[in-house]
Amino acid sequence: MAFSMGCCFATLFIPIIITSFAPAVMAAEEFKVGGNEGWRQPAANETEMYNRWAERRRFHIGDSLRFEYKNDTVLVVDKWGYYHCDSSHPISVFKDENTVIKLDRPGPIYFVSGEPDHCKNGQRLMVEVITLHPISKSPPSLAPSPSSSAGSFSFVPELLSLYVLLFAASVHM
Repeated sequence: MAFSMGCCFATLFIPIIITSFAPAVMAAEEFKVGGNEGWRQPAANETEMYNRWAERRRFHIGDSLRFEYKNDTVLVVDKWGYYHCDSSHPISVFKDENTVIKLDRPGPIYFVSGEPDHCKNGQRLMVEVITLHPISKSPPSLAPSPSSSAGSFSFVPELLSLYVLLFAASVHM
């Protein structure tokens, strides 16, 4: 089956190529911990509420967490403190009832309530902070990289996806 990549076909895909190299700018987000529920001791049947809340979100360096609470505290703890509800050696302690913590490093960050029974009942939170991959401002090279073996090429994933899309579209023309 022969196919032609005429002017119309190429015109359709040029915007995709241009936008795939545009730098992505992500504004920092502020997340209210627990949503409308805030930072509170979970009910007996809600002990996983903060884990579920965190699993539905992506946290990046620069984002922040807002803890809203009454008659409680927020402690930043290490992994041991989180898993054992041990608040005896916190990294940081907050008591202002409206705490905003900026996420400034990648990796897991652990929070617990300063009330021992609250933590044991599920008032604890672990967030995994991720970094954004740096975006190259120049188009990727399709030439073999000097350190690669023969026949290997360096691809940007979006460009590879575009080639697959172009190939699939050309087969159906």
